[in-house]
Amino acid sequence: MASDSDTLTGTVQSVVFHNEENGFTIMQVKLDDKSVRDPVTMLGVLPAVVDGENITATGDWNEDKRFGRQFKATAIQAIAPQSAAGIERFLASGLIDGIGAAYAKRIVAKFGLDTFNVIEESSQKLQSIPGIGKGRRQKIKESWKKQKSVRDIMIFLHENGISSARALRIHKQYGDEAVNQLRKDPYRLSKDIRGVGFKTADGIAQKMGLAKDAPQRIAAGLDYVLQKAAEKGHCGFPRADLVQNAMAELGAEAELVEEILAAMIEREAFTEEPELIFLPDLHEAEMTVARLVKEIAARPVEYPEIEVPKALAWFEEKTGFQLGNEQREAVTRAVGERFFVITGGPGVGKTTIMNAVLKILTTKDVEPVLCAPTGRAAKRLSESTGREAQTIHRLLEYQPEVGFTKDEEKPLEGDVFVIDEASMIDIRLMASLLRAIPPEGHLIMVGDVDQLPSVGPGTVLKDIIDSGAVPVARLTEIFRQAAASEIVTAAHSVNEGKFPYTDTARGAESDFFFIERKDPEATLETIKQLITDRIPNKFKFDPICEIQVLAPMNVNSLGTKNLNVQLQEVLNPAAEFKREIERFGVTFRKGDKVIQTRNNYDHEVFNGDIGVVDDITTDPTRVVVKYDANREVEYEPGELDELQLAYAITIHKSQGSEFPAVVIPVSTQQFVLLQKNLIYTGLTRGKKLVIIVGEKRALAMAVNNVESAARWSGLKWRLEAGTSE
Repeated sequence: MASDSDTLTGTVQSVVFHNEENGFTIMQVKLDDKSVRDPVTMLGVLPAVVDGENITATGDWNEDKRFGRQFKATAIQAIAPQSAAGIERFLASGLIDGIGAAYAKRIVAKFGLDTFNVIEESSQKLQSIPGIGKGRRQKIKESWKKQKSVRDIMIFLHENGISSARALRIHKQYGDEAVNQLRKDPYRLSKDIRGVGFKTADGIAQKMGLAKDAPQRIAAGLDYVLQKAAEKGHCGFPRADLVQNAMAELGAEAELVEEILAAMIEREAFTEEPELIFLPDLHEAEMTVARLVKEIAARPVEYPEIEVPKALAWFEEKTGFQLGNEQREAVTRAVGERFFVITGGPGVGKTTIMNAVLKILTTKDVEPVLCAPTGRAAKRLSESTGREAQTIHRLLEYQPEVGFTKDEEKPLEGDVFVIDEASMIDIRLMASLLRAIPPEGHLIMVGDVDQLPSVGPGTVLKDIIDSGAVPVARLTEIFRQAAASEIVTAAHSVNEGKFPYTDTARGAESDFFFIERKDPEATLETIKQLITDRIPNKFKFDPICEIQVLAPMNVNSLGTKNLNVQLQEVLNPAAEFKREIERFGVTFRKGDKVIQTRNNYDHEVFNGDIGVVDDITTDPTRVVVKYDANREVEYEPGELDELQLAYAITIHKSQGSEFPAVVIPVSTQQFVLLQKNLIYTGLTRGKKLVIIVGEKRALAMAVNNVESAARWSGLKWRLEAGTSE
C-alpha cells in the first residue's frame, strides 16, 4: 500500500458520489505509484470530476471503521487526461454535451492525443466524424469551453491559496468571470464570500503583485477595520482610532491612510459625524431608529378607553395573583403610552406585567403581536404568555437574497407589538422592525438592560432607556417566590457588584453553588465530574439535554472549543458501532449536542437553535439533527460549518435561552472578558440550578469589573437631541 504521503497523483477510475451543490466527492483513484495495484478511495471537494481525469491531491490517510482506508484530501487539482484511453473515458463520461461513448471512441480514434486541442482550437475538424454536424459540433465546443472555464478558475484560486470548498463558492458567486473579477479587485472576496476575510484577500492581492501602498488596498484595509469594529459591537468608530488601527493592519503611513480616508468619506463610502466615522448602513440604521422611536412615542394613544383600576382588579381576581406596587404602576403606564419600555432583573415580575397588559388589552379587542430576537426566546415568550410568538426575522418575513419583506410600504398588521429580550436587538434589526410598525401601532419593549448587549452593533435598549426619549418602568422589587431562589439572589448580588455568596443554611438544598478550584486543570476535571456524575445523580438532570456549560470565551482550556472536545469524549465517546463525520475541524457523532451558528432560512433553523444529531448516513453523506420532537433538519457535508458542538456554548450565545441546569467555569485565563454583565447574564440563564466552578479571584474580578467594554454609538445623543437630521 502507498505510504502516508501528503500528496498523491493518479487517474480517476470511477466517481462513487458527487454533490453538485457543495462539490463533495467520493471517488476511486488509480495511483501513479506502481506498487499500489488496487484503486484507493479518495474524499474531497471538486466542482466537477469524471472518469479518466488525472488528479493531484493533498491530504491525509484515515481509517474508517466501516469503509476501511481512505484518503481525505484537503485540496484536489484535476487536469485533463493525457493518454488516449484516459481521453476516451473522459469524453465518454457525459461531461461534454454532444459526446457519448460512441462519439468518444470515434473522436479519439481519429485525433488521438490531439483530441482536446482539436475541440478547443479547430472544432470544425470534428465534422469529419460521421454523425457530427455543425449543430453538434457547436454544442461540443460550447460545453468544452464552459468546463474548461471552471477548471481554469479552480487552478487560479488554488494557486492563490484558496481551498477547494471556498473556490467552489467563489465560482458560484462570480461564474466564468471569477478570475477577471478577482484580478480587478481581490478585496471584494472579503465582502462577497462567507469565510473569506480581508487577510485572505490581501494575501491573494499580494501574490498578484498589488503594491502595499495601492489606494485600493488602503481603502479595503480601512473598511476592514470598520467592519471589525462593527463585529465588536460598535456602530461608529473614532477617526483617530480608525487611522491608527488601519496603519497597524496595513503597515502604511498616517498621511496615506488619512488621504484615502478623506477620499472615501468624500465619495460616501463612509459617513463622518462629530467624533465618529460610520459604515453607511449603520449610520442609516441609527438615523432610522432615532427618527422612528421619537415619531412613535409622540403619537397619541389609540387604545379604547380603559378604566385601569377596574381592569387591574379584574386581572387579579381572574388570575388569583396580587400585583405589587411597581407592577401595578407598570401596567397602568403600559396601557397609557404609545411606546413603553419595561426593564428589570430576574424575579421582578416582567412576565406577570406582560400577561396583565395583554389580558387587559385583548378584552378591548386590541390585537397583540409578540416577538423576540431568537427562536428560543420566542418559544419562551409563547410559553409564558400562552400566545403565539415569533422571531423578529419571521415576523418581518425575511427571505434569502431579498431581506425583510415587511417595511413602510408593506407594514405589519396588529395594534400592540411586544418585543421580549430586547437587550439582544442590534441597531440594524431594530431599524428594520421599526420600519414595519404600522402608523397605528403601539410598542412595548421588555428586557433586562443589565445583561450583555446584542451580538450585533449597538446598545439599543440601553441607549433608548438612557436617552429619556420614551417612558420606562425600572423594576427592582423581587417577589417572595423568586427571592427564595438563590440563583435570583446571586444574580442581583452580582448586578450590584457584590460577590455571590451561597446560603450555607440551605446547604445541599440550594439551587446555586460556587465550587472553588485553584487552576484551570482542576476546574475542567470538576466540570466533567459534575456533568457526568454529581448533577445527574443528585438532581436527576439529563447530562446532554438538560445541563448546559456556559463559558465566557471560545479559546483556552476552559473555552468552548476544548470543553466541547473534553465533554464529547465523556458524554458521547467514539464507538465501533457509532457513525461519525469530521468536517471543518469538528467531529460529529450520532447523539452529539449541537448548535446552529447562523440563520438558515432554507432549513428554517436559526442562530442559537440547539439540537441533537439523530443520524449520520454515508451514501449519500447526510447529518440529521433533531431540534425538537417534530422538527428534523438534514445537513449536507458542505453545510456542517453552520454547526458546532454545544455541550459548552459561550454566554453570549446563551442569550434569550433558559436551561434547567447551568455550569459556568471562571478563571483568570479569561480575564479579557471577565465582566459583571457576563457573569450576570450566565446566572440568569439557569432555571433550577446554577454552579460556578473556578478561581475565587477570577469571579471577584468579574463582579468588580462594573464597566463593560464601551460601544461607540450615536443613538443616545440623537435621541437626546430630539433629532435624527
